[in-house]
Amino acid sequence: MTRGIFLKISAAIALQALSIFAYADSDFPNKPVKLVVPYAPGGLPDTVARILAEKMQADLKQPVIVENKPGGGGGVAITAIKQYPADGHTFLVTDGPLLAVSPIIIKNLKYDAQKDLDPVSLVGVAPLFLVTNSSAPFKNMKDFIEYAKEHPGELNYGSSGIGSIHHLTAEAMAHSLGINVKHVPFRGSSASIPALIGNQVDITFASPPTLMGFVDSGKARILATNTLARSKTSPDIPAISEYVKNFDFGFTVVMLAKKGTPEAYRNRISDSVKEAVNDPEVKSKLEKAGVDSIAGGPAELAAKLASENSRVIAAAKLANLKPE
Repeated sequence: MTRGIFLKISAAIALQALSIFAYADSDFPNKPVKLVVPYAPGGLPDTVARILAEKMQADLKQPVIVENKPGGGGGVAITAIKQYPADGHTFLVTDGPLLAVSPIIIKNLKYDAQKDLDPVSLVGVAPLFLVTNSSAPFKNMKDFIEYAKEHPGELNYGSSGIGSIHHLTAEAMAHSLGINVKHVPFRGSSASIPALIGNQVDITFASPPTLMGFVDSGKARILATNTLARSKTSPDIPAISEYVKNFDFGFTVVMLAKKGTPEAYRNRISDSVKEAVNDPEVKSKLEKAGVDSIAGGPAELAAKLASENSRVIAAAKLANLKPE
């Protein structure tokens, strides 16, 4: 076989492969897409998934269905995803810290996020606000730091539970500022916020939707946000990073796929998420839900998760978390 004939045959095979790939890609998705959420309905990842689903199905020309599978620190949802083929039609929508904290606090966890999941899209970052009640002796973040240092061990903070991002943020903040505040865990923000308003705890971290009603009514006061920079939704609120260099505990809201899902399919879904997030109506809905939208692709998500995981794991050590 001459070199010329060999090159022509090779080119023909390559073109055929490309045409098959293009056909497969243009035919994707070819059935309903599932967004699996590892929480009960009503939480932030669930809210985000439903906001995205409504817009994505118009772009993908397939139904986009949200399924809630809570339990096991994400184990129930991820186990379900692992049972589906890696064909780009089933995805996990969750907060990033769940994937970092669960291995620390749950014995015999039924998944390994690194081995079982591939990155798809960084939807956004959700800030938590450090908040106090209106009768507190400190009016702003500077006053709070000074008061806490002058009254070591006298202040306490509420969280939405041991190992929650609210808990870990507070532990990291206290360590970074060199202050001593006591932890009072509750079962969710629906309990920690009323405890704050009732003066049972002095401070807490909470997401905007759960506390803004109390702020607007004058019963609570926001001191700072836990994101690296000021939140786009509340630019007048200072970031803790203005007092502690590089402090960043705003948590990611992410989409992942079963390990082995083709890159082309993950990119297609990521592009759909980006188109949805850039829609003004969707962006507004996400902001009301407490999410600063980003819509980063697989590579950006992988980098962000790696950075977030290292901070969360360090905070878990400060909190002395152990598997149960």
